[in-house]
Amino acid sequence: MKSKIIDGKARAAQVRLLAADAAKRLRENHGVTCGLAVVLVGEDPASQVYVRNKSAQTREVGMNSFEHRLPADASEDALLELVAKLNRDDAVDGILVQLPLPPHMNTDRVVNAIAPHKDVDGFHISNVGLLGTGQKALVPCTPLGCMMMLKERHGDLSGLEAVVVGRSNIVGKPLAQLLMMANCTVTVAHSRTRDLPSVCRRADILIAAVGRAEMIRGDWIKPGASVIDVGINRVERDDEFRLVGDVNFDEAAAVAGAITPVPGGVGPMTIACLLVNTLTAAHRARNLPEPLGLTV
Repeated sequence: MKSKIIDGKARAAQVRLLAADAAKRLRENHGVTCGLAVVLVGEDPASQVYVRNKSAQTREVGMNSFEHRLPADASEDALLELVAKLNRDDAVDGILVQLPLPPHMNTDRVVNAIAPHKDVDGFHISNVGLLGTGQKALVPCTPLGCMMMLKERHGDLSGLEAVVVGRSNIVGKPLAQLLMMANCTVTVAHSRTRDLPSVCRRADILIAAVGRAEMIRGDWIKPGASVIDVGINRVERDDEFRLVGDVNFDEAAAVAGAITPVPGGVGPMTIACLLVNTLTAAHRARNLPEPLGLTV
């Protein structure tokens, strides 16, 4: 069996087109230009790349991009003061504080200082609680992107058995909630799961979000299953560094019905869904119908 590649870059391009159309209609019909504020503390190279990409794509879809940079030794109070200012700014519909923060800052305190209706990362405790109880929330971007790709492939997910390997607050837990809301039977597995390969082999949908390079092997996968690889790991091979996922791609591709590559799978969808969440926040704040095709 040769699996179908789930092309995250192509799907993300479709999502951006939908976002651009929704942003245009919001401007033309209501005189509103969405605004996304991204806050970066410090000079972490990877974070700088992420922020640059987010800002560029925000502008490309016709939304305002506001970048705020603080030095690595900025105080936590200075960051909280900036967040409070953005909370009050009507031109800002979404706020994202790029993680990780410097060690002297309390990440939970900073995240929970963001107004929940502007929390486009979906990390605020209010959004976590709303999602966990099946209510309307801003959903973390990576899980939202995973669900978009799965629904495009399967349509109705009802009755499918899903296994999520990884229990992080950013991916594993919210994705499990979304899969349950889609009427999947969900198992959340992790490093202490007994006989993890057997658990994975039950899955019609297998989500790998454990952060260990190529941990999941081909013989862990049910033939024909859909595999979503969230992992991004930098490894050295033949004196060169390359990015690989949490799944051994070559082995898995010989068994799975469909699989996301790394890179080019989940990653592009995460940024596209940040734009989606900003649009969703802008519409909800004004009691407008949410854009079709951009929420789950």
